[in-house]
Amino acid sequence: MMVRYKRIVRIALVTALILLVPLLAMQFTDEVVWNLADFVVGGALLFGTGLAYELIARKWGNTAYRAAVGVAVAAALILIWINLAVGLIGDEENPANLMYIGVLAIGVIGAFISHLRPRGMSRAMVATALAQMSVGVIVLIAGLGFTLIVDGAFAALFFGSALLFREAAREQDSTGAAPTG
Repeated sequence: MMVRYKRIVRIALVTALILLVPLLAMQFTDEVVWNLADFVVGGALLFGTGLAYELIARKWGNTAYRAAVGVAVAAALILIWINLAVGLIGDEENPANLMYIGVLAIGVIGAFISHLRPRGMSRAMVATALAQMSVGVIVLIAGLGFTLIVDGAFAALFFGSALLFREAAREQDSTGAAPTG
């Protein structure tokens, strides 16, 4: 129990340290302008991402699984952060950006269906990568802009996570290791 408490405190401290960057930047430049809501949302996203990583990654002990979780949650965090800050399609107010919620929902639903097992998580990340690219194609066809490069980069991250989950499944198959969490 004490180890879990220490991990949560560590996540909170890292979150606070990251939020110090824009706070300090605001003291030296007018280019960074955050209000209280920005810090609250940013803190919630960072802390939530760290907590999600901690809760999911400790489910299996192998390195490939932990790396896969890290790539997936980092990609999701960055996707959300960019959409809230400036938006990928037009600006952050463009309702077309809501399609990215669907992309992340596919990953989350796949995680629940797979019970976080490596083989199922690999499939969920492939589906998430395909959904990510589908958004880019929809945006292009609808004439809303050109996001294929950015969507391709995020799809590559989700696909990379899928490959790492597949490697974790192989390691599990070869060792017969069961989840630790």
